Amino acid sequence: MGPVNLRVVGLGAAVTVAVLLPLVAMAGPTGDPVRPAGAADGAGGADAKPGDLLSGLGLGSRTPASPASVPTAPASVAPAATARVSPERVTHCGPELASPEGVEAQTCVLAEGPDTWARTYYRNATGQELDAFLTLMAPGGRTVQVRCPVTAQDEPGTCETPRERGRGTATVYTAVAEFAGTGEGDSTPLLLRAGSNTAEPEGS
Repeated sequence: MGPVNLRVVGLGAAVTVAVLLPLVAMAGPTGDPVRPAGAADGAGGADAKPGDLLSGLGLGSRTPASPASVPTAPASVAPAATARVSPERVTHCGPELASPEGVEAQTCVLAEGPDTWARTYYRNATGQELDAFLTLMAPGGRTVQVRCPVTAQDEPGTCETPRERGRGTATVYTAVAEFAGTGEGDSTPLLLRAGSNTAEPEGS
């Protein structure tokens, strides 16, 4: 082919390219964009799950760790409250006595736990104030005496000695109550004597 023919062919090719390029640019892309090989359809694939990749690596999906269950110790059972048992009270009394003047009395020895004491129950119907002397006599000659004023009222009353540490059972103690008119000297008459082991009224 001669030089003239080559120039004609080259000129024709240039004209063809110049005409076709604007047409291709106006037409735009006609197919789907090229995707990397192996990419799944959609944003993450229809069956894709967040933990699939980690499972494939042998790590498994990470889930929030739940607090370990700590075995709870059984609730301690409070021991049953021990009922406080009061010690038994032992009472040793003499008979109930009365004087012609209107004094009534009964004297007792009481023991409760380690304590022992004397008590007299009385009623004063004489219409005048009296003095009551209560004496507790313990083994070995030990005595405890108290004085109790008795009002001029026909109402029941009591008089008792302080409690002391017992030295045996109540039966080894003796208690005596003496009721007399108020005053000084030997002019006050003894109206009634009542003891824890008295069988007959004593008085004047």
